[in-house]
Amino acid sequence: MTDLRTPPVSDGDLFSERARQYALERPLERIHVLEAGCGWGTGLDLGDRAHRLTGVDMESPELRAYTCERPDLDAWHLGDLRTVPLPPRSYDIVHASYLIERVPHAELVLDRFVAALKPGGLLLIHMRDRNTAYGFLDRALPRWMHPSGRRRKRVRPGRGARGAHARVPAQGGEGTPGTDTRAEPATRRPPRPVVRTGPPPATYDRIASRAGIQWYCVMRGLVISEEYTSRQAIDALGAGTGPAELLCRLVSAVSRGRLTADHSEVTFVIRKPENRFARVI
Repeated sequence: MTDLRTPPVSDGDLFSERARQYALERPLERIHVLEAGCGWGTGLDLGDRAHRLTGVDMESPELRAYTCERPDLDAWHLGDLRTVPLPPRSYDIVHASYLIERVPHAELVLDRFVAALKPGGLLLIHMRDRNTAYGFLDRALPRWMHPSGRRRKRVRPGRGARGAHARVPAQGGEGTPGTDTRAEPATRRPPRPVVRTGPPPATYDRIASRAGIQWYCVMRGLVISEEYTSRQAIDALGAGTGPAELLCRLVSAVSRGRLTADHSEVTFVIRKPENRFARVI
């Protein structure tokens, strides 16, 4: 039975702490991490633990430009998340932050992530909950409700490799999606700092909710180790006194509490059982 509460630390620190705990239990192994949604955020902090980081995300010019600038990725693939290369039982940890609510066919995408996890591996999910007042308003008023964030500077063409893992241009163009060819690290100038941007707009598939993920875990035999709620999106638009707060309270009252205004995001730490025949009852 999960304990639904506010996490003691930020979700990034929580996920990094759980990832380090996982690595401590396997001191002689190199941890393989899949960062699902590598085109906008930052990865986990595993400290000095040996690990290999692979990123996947949807294809768009903005996500590609940001991904090219990340020096921490050992490999990455952009495209349809239902078809990008994900070898089965290859990853110890799948980290998906602000991804499930912004991809179509989210259940099929989750199936691919779970299949790519090793038995005993961790699935770390942080997402906006569609079954909240904020999720309703974000669908109804996407431009107004989208939190303002720091925009990444436009990448000028012809500047050479961006980061240690930028793609080698193919016939004078951009890198080929789905390949692992990389340019050598630039030596003439240090890599430019990567500026983090806000998550892309959400599409809110039906599984992108607290109840949806709980149902999914029961049906797939996954174990929810921890579950938390937070108000990051609401607080970003003005906690307590902002129009987002007032609108969320209004929507919650009109829906008679069906759409809660107490949180906007939900965080899950999910474990894939060692025994593939195990079921959660």
